[in-house]
Amino acid sequence: MKIAYFDCFSGVSGDMLLGAMIDAGLSEAELKEILSALHLPGFDLSARKVIKNGISATKVDVAVMDEVTERRLPEILEVVEKSELPQGIKERAIAIVKKLGEVEAKIHGTSSDKVHLHELGGLDTIVDVVGALAGLEALGVDQVYASPLPLGRGFARGAHGQLPLPAPATAALLEGIPVVGSDLDVELVTPTGAAVLAAIVAAFGPIPAMRLAATGYGAGDRDLPIPNVLRLLLGEQVAPGAGAVETLVVLETNLDDLNPEIYDYVMERLFEAGALDVTLSPLQMKKNRPGTLLSVLCQPSDETALVEILFAETSTLGVRDYQVKRTALAREVKTVETPYGLVRVKIATWGTGQVKFTPEYADCRKLAEERRVPLREVYQSADLAARKVGVGDQQEG
Repeated sequence: MKIAYFDCFSGVSGDMLLGAMIDAGLSEAELKEILSALHLPGFDLSARKVIKNGISATKVDVAVMDEVTERRLPEILEVVEKSELPQGIKERAIAIVKKLGEVEAKIHGTSSDKVHLHELGGLDTIVDVVGALAGLEALGVDQVYASPLPLGRGFARGAHGQLPLPAPATAALLEGIPVVGSDLDVELVTPTGAAVLAAIVAAFGPIPAMRLAATGYGAGDRDLPIPNVLRLLLGEQVAPGAGAVETLVVLETNLDDLNPEIYDYVMERLFEAGALDVTLSPLQMKKNRPGTLLSVLCQPSDETALVEILFAETSTLGVRDYQVKRTALAREVKTVETPYGLVRVKIATWGTGQVKFTPEYADCRKLAEERRVPLREVYQSADLAARKVGVGDQQEG
């Protein structure tokens, strides 16, 4: 699976996204051809090489013959809806624009159909949104990841006067997304950049395990004390192997007043929502009360949803979270034939060909109940079948 990682150490904007993709190998001509489906008057996109603090990067400039500086949301949606863009890109672009409209309406205390979108009023910004979506598709990217986003401080002048940084629209769009503060008194993340990444990124965090194929740098407009570029890493995702480290999140809460019958249901909901592991440990809590430590191991991208489940389904009033590093073996699931039926087997490999076989409990239990044989016999037959057939010749599950 081809993945993209946006390293936003200097923030992100629409033109930086386009520049990074072109710098990493996206065809400028192909991108312009896709964008021509918007049928914008006097549209032109150009890319040029610039140097930012010693780093060669691509600066994208978008020109549209447009005298209107602000539009209502329905007018912007009409531009995209009447275009001849591929349906998938059109639908995602409309969703991003609608989200920005909802955010702006809430900030200004009006409805989304009446709000004037100052940040998305110009047609060049529509080009940024559509171009980012089209560029990733043209590059063949299946999944997008990004670093936490740095937020500058200070003030910036907008249509309503001086606004605090990050801009209110940017802050609203980044709710639930990891951010870090910056000492730079400048806007680092624009509303357009925030809206696009919030819509397309699967997880914000460290660089995922990949076989790196290309790197690109997209330049911003300003000259800053740090390189004002967005770095894009493109590669093939690889399964974590022995020695490969992934960053996970642990959620914890202490409980001393939850009905014990509820724990089973809570665990099921957590696993359905993406938890990698859920454990219960006995505690001796304040006032000498016996309690339970409920721990959840998860991917950073699933943290918000899992915390919501803990608040909704347990009596907790607070949840702790911290990052952990996990070294995981490369693994895959295969299906083997046993005398009792088909069983999925988890196969983990490491080192110079060492292999571990773990039959799937649910499959083994089902066959044991159906054939009325001891569960351990089904386990043993599945393990033996996996070893006899060999990893390379097993049937895919």
